Amino acid sequence: MSVNYFLDTNILVYTFDDSSPEKRDHAREIVRDALGGGTGAISSQVVQEFINVATRKFTVPMTASEAALYLQRVLVPLCQVWTDERDYQDALRLMEITRYAWFDSLILGAAIRVGATELLSEDFHHGQVVEGVRIRNPFRS
Repeated sequence: MSVNYFLDTNILVYTFDDSSPEKRDHAREIVRDALGGGTGAISSQVVQEFINVATRKFTVPMTASEAALYLQRVLVPLCQVWTDERDYQDALRLMEITRYAWFDSLILGAAIRVGATELLSEDFHHGQVVEGVRIRNPFRS
């Protein structure tokens, strides 16, 4: 499996952020393209993180039924990595190499696993390349 880009959780969260319309609209475009063209992917960790944020931390939290619908329509279709032991081992190795935190290393490892050329995120070092994956902050001008 190979995709153009891997989405960090914050990209999905921004699709609901009305306080930053420019980021919201750009994030929506990224997710729409990922779904429409099969060019983007996420992991089960991103699914878990998004649902946690959406149901607990949004200004108006999603209900369980709203989250279930989003899961069905967006998250599951994008999910190409269902975390297993190999992902944990890879994340530990990446933690040592990059000094990223555990959860960031899991996301980076999933991006590597799907063969993504880019990892889209605000939370990593923009421009860094790790094992063939270039990290890019899509909101950076």
